[in-house]
Amino acid sequence: MVSPDVNQRGGDMQRKGAGTGPRTEQGGPRLRVGFILANNFTLSAFSLFADTLRLAGDEGDLSRRVQCDWKVMSSRPRAIRASCGLEVMPDSGLLDPQPFDYIAVIGGVLHQGAAVDRDTEDYLRAAARAGVPLIGVCTGTFVLARAGLLKGRRCCVSWYHHSDMIRDFDDIEPVSDRLFLIDGDRITSSGGAGVADLAATLVDRHVGASAAHKSMGILLFESPRPETTSQPMPAFVPQAVPPTVRRAISLMEQNLEGPLTVAALAARIGLGDRQLTRLFMAALGQPPAAVYRRIRIRYGRWLLERSSRPVADIAAASGFADAAHFGKEFRRVFGTTPARFRASSAAERSATDLPADRRPY
Repeated sequence: MVSPDVNQRGGDMQRKGAGTGPRTEQGGPRLRVGFILANNFTLSAFSLFADTLRLAGDEGDLSRRVQCDWKVMSSRPRAIRASCGLEVMPDSGLLDPQPFDYIAVIGGVLHQGAAVDRDTEDYLRAAARAGVPLIGVCTGTFVLARAGLLKGRRCCVSWYHHSDMIRDFDDIEPVSDRLFLIDGDRITSSGGAGVADLAATLVDRHVGASAAHKSMGILLFESPRPETTSQPMPAFVPQAVPPTVRRAISLMEQNLEGPLTVAALAARIGLGDRQLTRLFMAALGQPPAAVYRRIRIRYGRWLLERSSRPVADIAAASGFADAAHFGKEFRRVFGTTPARFRASSAAERSATDLPADRRPY
């Protein structure tokens, strides 16, 4: 049951059943999910999860909530804004978590104010005490972490946010080499298209494999991918590389701030460092250290474009000893300094924001 302190502060906490779909012979929907949408949540993550449930919930082309049901809950009776600007109205306040099979937190943009309020964090803790499994989708994992609900656990995050998780939480082990991670009553997802695979896995568990495959088929996925499926490589890394090289690159992506030695990379995947170097030279024409450096410097460029963090912080996050070392490598690769690159990127964004007849191109 929800603890009294949550009821006291969460004014619109409601004690009633979560399911609203038609009752079946078995007593109602087999899978019930309560959604909590963070401020600036990712719309695609929420829609993929909800639509997978919708398509699995009924036969044919109908959308009745026979086998699956869900609720969008909020501590405040107002629309929740997605990162794309669209808004979603919640179905209800924070309901008793016990009728739900899962409570899923859909995250979005990091570092743009509080993702959820105190009442919602208290609700998540109450749900955990009640034994309801919690799901962190995209940066919803950070919401669970800030509520103290992932201590001592492994969690799945996008490789884009791997260093953020390491920096913010020293008692959590992030992994970025898979689509999602099921760790008992904590489930975490890297986001993106993998959210549909996670939702289909839960449908398979509660409703059946045919319902899961039906959902994925209508969404034009071939079949649900298992949780251990690797996240796609970043755009600057070739896709057609052998599995062993892919594994090594995934380890590089997970250890940007504290780069591993080539020997340590090789040991992690059960090879010798010379053997790993031969594989990299054959697949990419470069040794592992050069590929690693390229990944880190391009990650630094990505941060320069998308954040206002000081160059020294970006250098550290990209695994360079200091800003001078980062700047020297940046200029060697991109032909300009980090400061000039950031200024030109900002000028291009400002020009793009101007009306078409006032753009300088």
